[in-house]
Amino acid sequence: MQRPLRVAFAGTPDFAVPHLAACRIPNVEIAAVYTQPDRPAGRGRRLTPSPVKQAALAAGLRVEQPETLKDIDAQQRLRALELDLLVVVAYGLILPRKVLVLPRLGCWNVHASLLPRWRGAAPIQRALLAGDAETGVCLMQMEAGLDTGPVLLERKLAIAPEDTAGTLHDKLAVLGAETLRDGLQRALRGESLAATAQASAGVIYAHKLDKAEAALDWSDSAAALDRKVRAFDPWPVAEGNVGGERLRVWKCRDLGFGIRDSAKPGDVIAATKDGIDIACGEGVLRLLEVQRAGGRRVGAADYLNARPELRAGS
Repeated sequence: MQRPLRVAFAGTPDFAVPHLAACRIPNVEIAAVYTQPDRPAGRGRRLTPSPVKQAALAAGLRVEQPETLKDIDAQQRLRALELDLLVVVAYGLILPRKVLVLPRLGCWNVHASLLPRWRGAAPIQRALLAGDAETGVCLMQMEAGLDTGPVLLERKLAIAPEDTAGTLHDKLAVLGAETLRDGLQRALRGESLAATAQASAGVIYAHKLDKAEAALDWSDSAAALDRKVRAFDPWPVAEGNVGGERLRVWKCRDLGFGIRDSAKPGDVIAATKDGIDIACGEGVLRLLEVQRAGGRRVGAADYLNARPELRAGS
């Protein structure tokens, strides 16, 4: 008879929710779900449970929310679970070395990149900004370093030309959950997953996003600006000056040709129902969906109804 696997899950945001669901398979006992403490959210700044906590409670699972796992009491509570495995997905808290060695099989982590490229906090956005052709997920055996552990399973995914951070996030969440489920099923069969050390070459860190990065500089190439708009959707959303007004830019297209006549970067060279064409340092970027301060996200044609002078001047 197959021996049950006693597991705890640690995760916090939406990305981790499908992974929690992936652990709910026959012969896997989820002893507890760890997630960050409730945080203020929304206009009322009310304490709000994380997406993982909401999913865990809906499934009737025990929830633990320590402020830190460096605390001796928190470590003792974790030790008392007598775990075979701790699965960690976008948890957001550091796991001390004493925690990493508690479960019989150690700790597994699902990371949304093809390691060692894009270790760190924002691998999805950094892959888009860099113009990577593909990304993927790695199931990794955790160690003390930041995303440095050996890779147990890897799955690749092509980045589509229209992918945003939002769409890529959702695709990788599904792929990561499938990869984790595969790893758990193999462990249940008694298989030993081959741990492949990460290459020493090609290490790049995906540093946390800063809102200041979302500013669009029209002297950049249209291709780079298109990547930025997609990388910062849904947060923090790219912003640029269009005809003297600061706009959020939600959707655009690199038109793939150079600037006509004597247009300077930032000039509106055409404004029609098809979009607003902006001269860039190299090429032309067509804005398709924008948002005014305090307004809602609209198509370019609707925006131009409120700014007919842009049509007249193009």
